[in-house]
Amino acid sequence: MPQRSSSTELKAPQFSLDHQLLLDVLNDVENVLLIQDLDGVCMGLVRDPLTRSLSACYIEAAKKMAGHFYVLSNGEHIGKRGVNRLVDQALGSAVLAQEKGMYLPGLGGGGVQWQDAYGQVSLAGVSAAELEFLKSVPEKFRNALGKLLSNKPFSLDSNAIEHLLEVIVLDNQVSPTINVNSVSALMGEEWEAHLDLQQAVKMILEDVMAQAASAALMGSFFIHYAPNLGSSSQGERVKWATQTDPGTTDFQFMLRGATKEVGVLVILNRYYYQLTGEYPLGARFNARQAPRDHDALVALVCNHFDPALMPCIVGIGDTITSQPNPGSSGGCLRGGSDRDFLTLIQALGRRFRLNRRSDIESGVGSDIELDIELDSAVIFIDSSGGELNRPAIDVKKLEYSSEPWSSVHGISDPDDPLQVNFVFAGGHQQYVEFFCKLASRFS
Repeated sequence: MPQRSSSTELKAPQFSLDHQLLLDVLNDVENVLLIQDLDGVCMGLVRDPLTRSLSACYIEAAKKMAGHFYVLSNGEHIGKRGVNRLVDQALGSAVLAQEKGMYLPGLGGGGVQWQDAYGQVSLAGVSAAELEFLKSVPEKFRNALGKLLSNKPFSLDSNAIEHLLEVIVLDNQVSPTINVNSVSALMGEEWEAHLDLQQAVKMILEDVMAQAASAALMGSFFIHYAPNLGSSSQGERVKWATQTDPGTTDFQFMLRGATKEVGVLVILNRYYYQLTGEYPLGARFNARQAPRDHDALVALVCNHFDPALMPCIVGIGDTITSQPNPGSSGGCLRGGSDRDFLTLIQALGRRFRLNRRSDIESGVGSDIELDIELDSAVIFIDSSGGELNRPAIDVKKLEYSSEPWSSVHGISDPDDPLQVNFVFAGGHQQYVEFFCKLASRFS
């Protein structure tokens, strides 16, 4: 294995644009595991999910990295809006994708829809009653939205409404969603109208939640807002529209427990099985069995996973948010659908570094060069270049200022516990190019 030239230059950086450094370090790490979000990361953010596309290079690179790469998405693998359809389109053949195992392995639906590279999908911990109710949710969305769009300020005719509903109601199997981007496009720059739309859609999902409770499914589901501003005791906070930021655009009705943070443990459990033939958390472990508390998740990993086999986990996402908290002087509200799983990956890297340092001090594993070991990495993809308005990285400020915070306004802040190590300001195209280079290591 090639030697690193300097322990100082290879300590985990913050908001680095040095992708060659990242490539060199990952090429030098013996045991690496990439866990990656999808929309905005390996494909552009678009108003209509049916217009998304993946590159064949990316799909082929993911295949080369088999066993070291998994996706973790609130979207889904299957269905007409699933990512498998994009793989089929990129390769020109669904038969080829299935026969050669070219589908993207990992978790959809937040953490409950597992898929292998051959497109075999399984659901764990989901009841028949829950699936039956989820099946009815898209039609509930359509009915409620049809009434909303027929009234002011929209006043659309039946044909226009039907066309719009085909775009904004995502009939996913375990995460039915209302994506308001195409409706927002009708409103232009009137941000107050965007705010009214968000409030109306939030009420639609809350009504469906009440229907679930009436069907004896109280506690089975939760509402996920993307992007969001973190959570309170009442659930996730909507990121309300402002003059400069459209805020929450996706309103998802999801299975309780189907969170990306817990999905990291599901992936790790399977990763260790590949290495040892045994599941540290048991063969039947699933996202809905795991604790919800961050510290409890870290403890679960520390108590069950062999630290000698813990990989360098690299988390890749595009949705983290930070904005001043109007109710707290100097404080911030932080959220984003990728924040929790990236934070957990960061915490595991730090915790297992401490474990290894303890081993070295006691004379075990003295050959490990801790100061130049990358224990985990958090990568942020700037997805603001797509069709949707997102906070963007100011590259010039990031390159020439010793103080990065003004360059990542709306994304992070000086007190943010989540430390982003590397950023791809050029968006998904720049990341895919990097990803394909990295995959050559596994050829």
